[in-house]
Formats: sequence, structure tokens, C-alpha cells
Amino acid sequence: MFAAEFEPAETNGRRRSPRAPVSFDASMGQGGIGRTLCKVVDISLHGARIQSYSALRKGSTIWLTLPEIGPVAANVMWADDYTAGCQFQRPLSQTSFDQLAER
Repeated sequence: MFAAEFEPAETNGRRRSPRAPVSFDASMGQGGIGRTLCKVVDISLHGARIQSYSALRKGSTIWLTLPEIGPVAANVMWADDYTAGCQFQRPLSQTSFDQLAER
């Protein structure tokens, strides 16, 4: 029989700012080529996780058009099938983030 005590480690993680779970439609385009719908599933001041109908590649740059905000340039930091994590080239303002998080 084993007995153990543990204390969970407290970490701040790799994130620069907290993420808010959301679910809203947006659109995206790459290099001025076309527009396609996507869904934003979480967002922070510095980035977003999106689900799209087209595969994205790590390292690519997209224009993500957010409701009430407009187009935002973002770099694809990771991609797995039709889900991707994007880092905004310029962080959102706190006001813009709050508007999107309340949707």
C-alpha cells in the first residue's frame, strides 16, 4: 500500500494574460487571399484559439476579423487539423477584450 502527500505546484503557465472562453463567429484571410468563416473559442489580450473549415499552418500570418473590433493581424503559433492558436501582432486593448469576452 502506498501513501503519499503532494502539494500541487503553482505556476503562472506560459500565458501572458488570462484567456476567456467564448464562442462567436469571425472571418479570416491569408495574405489578402479570400475570406473564410471561423469560430473563436477562446480569447486573450494577446491571442485567440480558433476553429476553421480550412487547415492552417504554423508560422503563417492571418487577418482575423473580430466582431466590433475589425481586422487583426495574427501569427499562427500552432495548428492541429482545423484548430489553431494565434498570437496577435498587437495586443487587444482591455476595452476590446472585455467587449469580446462578454459576448
